[in-house]
Amino acid sequence: MKAMLLPRIAPIEERPLELRDLPEPEPGPGRLKVAVSACGICRTDLHVIEGDLPEPGLPLVPGHQVVGRVEALGEGCERFEVGDRVGIAWLRETCGTCEFCRAGRENLCDDKRFTGYHADGGFAEKTVVREDFAYGIPETFGDAEATPLLCAGIIGFRSLRRARLPDGGRLGLFGFGSSAHIVIQIARSRGADVYVATRGESHRRLAEELGAVWTGGAYDPIPTPVHSAIVFAPAGEIVPVALRSLRKGGTVSLAGIHMSPVPEMEYGPCLFHEKTLQSVEANTRADGRELLEEAADIPIRPSTTVFDLEDANEALVQLKHDGIDGTGVLRVAAD
Repeated sequence: MKAMLLPRIAPIEERPLELRDLPEPEPGPGRLKVAVSACGICRTDLHVIEGDLPEPGLPLVPGHQVVGRVEALGEGCERFEVGDRVGIAWLRETCGTCEFCRAGRENLCDDKRFTGYHADGGFAEKTVVREDFAYGIPETFGDAEATPLLCAGIIGFRSLRRARLPDGGRLGLFGFGSSAHIVIQIARSRGADVYVATRGESHRRLAEELGAVWTGGAYDPIPTPVHSAIVFAPAGEIVPVALRSLRKGGTVSLAGIHMSPVPEMEYGPCLFHEKTLQSVEANTRADGRELLEEAADIPIRPSTTVFDLEDANEALVQLKHDGIDGTGVLRVAAD
């Protein structure tokens, strides 16, 4: 099978992903073999490739926003049938028995594993997944269109929940990439006014097309205090800016898996008045199921730019330098 393999950690500008012919994986007990149709690209892929996340299992096939069709069933599989369309997300496996798993907080499991980081992901023609971690994909979405929902959508959905946005409230978004362009559609459907601060002019235009009531630069002050804010940019210096944007009692959630150091900040304007700062770690499967259901009901319409599988390096270079509006998607097979 064709796959884009990461043999070494390197800046994406060095084009470290290599097109290889690899053996097809076979599904063990409780696992599905999936013929990949499309795989979204994500800043987390960049963090894996460039070494921001520790100790990936190299060589590695990245990719964790995977849509495809079940090609074979491992022993004991019964949720899906051959030919069913499924999605594979970042959260790949948990222990199922620790205190966090038992409490419905499996995203905090100490033994969790991730797709395209601990095991090969979707930058390939075939991959495998535990059946209980695969998602059914609503028919309203095409293959490429569904890919960003499986990480950008799920993480944005959890970040929005952690930000505690009240019904009809005001939401600030700092950074406007793949996840934010989905979150704005969820928030608008719930009656929120959305304010977007981002450095990219084309990103601001997309935010306005999607209903933002105000857009500005990354450090521009939002014109009115917001109830909630989400920081998508992996830049710690944005955190005090977001906290200053809050009204009393507001909450900022941090959506990224990696962030540069957060600078020293003033207590009064940033944290006083019972403001709350929340981090977000991965997701639960319940988050994924709820997001897909709400996304289909709205319906969310992701903006995608499609690349061929062998152009994964070029796609990720564009992503790193804010050259993609919405989500970049690798086309692995016909939709």
